[in-house]
Amino acid sequence: MVQPEKEPRLLDRVRLAIRMRHYSPRTEEAYVEWIRRFILFHGKRHPQTMAVEEVNQFLNHLVTERHVAASTQNQALCALLFLYGEVLGQRMDWVPGIVHPKRPKRLPVVLTKDEVRRVLATVTGTTGIIATLLYGTGMRVSEALTLRVKDVDFGYNEIVIRDAKGQVDRRTVLPRSLHEKLRAHLERVRRLHEKDVAEGAGQVVLPDALSVKYPNAGRQWGWQWVFPAARRYVERESGAQRRHHLHESTAERIFKTAVRRAGLAKPATPHTMRHSFATHLLENGYDIRTVQELLGHKSVTTTMIYTHVLNRGGRGVQSPADLL
Repeated sequence: MVQPEKEPRLLDRVRLAIRMRHYSPRTEEAYVEWIRRFILFHGKRHPQTMAVEEVNQFLNHLVTERHVAASTQNQALCALLFLYGEVLGQRMDWVPGIVHPKRPKRLPVVLTKDEVRRVLATVTGTTGIIATLLYGTGMRVSEALTLRVKDVDFGYNEIVIRDAKGQVDRRTVLPRSLHEKLRAHLERVRRLHEKDVAEGAGQVVLPDALSVKYPNAGRQWGWQWVFPAARRYVERESGAQRRHHLHESTAERIFKTAVRRAGLAKPATPHTMRHSFATHLLENGYDIRTVQELLGHKSVTTTMIYTHVLNRGGRGVQSPADLL
């Protein structure tokens, strides 16, 4: 007698629903974690037995007890709305009674050109290339670490960023000063890849269903990560030996050390390089629409936050103390 197949577990259903809609891996990770926290908060009750009231309790708990930011609460809300609407078929158009924290309006942390030089002077090797790439291109950390070899174009002096935030491709400039170091780095990566292939590995994860359409593409040089991890891993589903790209936590840890060595008091992170890229372009006279396109902002309003630097402090006012 054939046993009926077991229904997938809830979180597996959530993952499947997210992948069917081609959401990013980061979104999948965040949504699954928030749904897991929601279930644990209510004593491991199945979400099917809960509704708007329980969602409301959880979201208010995040604000009143955990003191999360407005953006964090909004992400949790989106995860739960996805769970009920797309997985359980119980669409919630509105969750009344939520305590919304005030969303602060903060200016980004921006390094001066001299501070950027001091930070870059403390990092070498692969880390130095990544840090220079973040400042020289305006890429997000995740975009730099998931960069593939085929998207680095030395001829046209540009980098193509695939499936960026909002699932949109865009182009940005490749710093000419980085050409020599990056070419040498890619040659080392090529040798590592050839070694992996010779040992029966070397197949990288491909986006969407390309691995089905092109079974051998995963071993092609162009699809390899520009910044591969030091160690290989065995994929649980297929048993294939793969090499992931460097993890963001690694870049963040090394950058934090670089900032400390440079003697900076500013709370700079790898993302600060993106802010500095945009600010310095505007200081150099590039128009805001160009900066918007390079950063991949949907609206120029988002890019306008960097125009504060054009006022040169205090809205461009000369302090009376300087006139004494």
